[in-house]
Amino acid sequence: MTYRRWFVVGVAVAVIGALIAAFTIFYGNFSPRGYVEDNFSRATGRDIGSNAIAYTSNKAPSDVSKQITDTWKPADQYVDGSGVYLRYDDDSVVILPLAVGSVILLEKMTTAYPRYHSVVGNSWGWGRGSTVRGGGPGSGK
Repeated sequence: MTYRRWFVVGVAVAVIGALIAAFTIFYGNFSPRGYVEDNFSRATGRDIGSNAIAYTSNKAPSDVSKQITDTWKPADQYVDGSGVYLRYDDDSVVILPLAVGSVILLEKMTTAYPRYHSVVGNSWGWGRGSTVRGGGPGSGK
């Protein structure tokens, strides 16, 4: 009787594992970063050092932003004439115009916030456990 129970449990675990694997294969990564990696063209020549990884699209920044935010709602968003700036928990997605289309830059918030602070100012609020703020007295902790 116990062998039968373990067989049923084993089959159930195998089926669940197969479903998870199939979902991962068909729906890709489970993050804004993964979404950009899966849906846009890699453009290594437009990377900013090793911090901001570049992708391109033939769509305007507003259209690219809508495509991304329809799938992954950002924690904060800032839009001006220079581009669209999306903040997620750990990553930023910055969409800048090109002559034809857009460049999409993926970057960790620890390097993106200092890079784009002059543009976004205090528009990018802070979610859980942000580590990019200063730590001295009066820093608003």
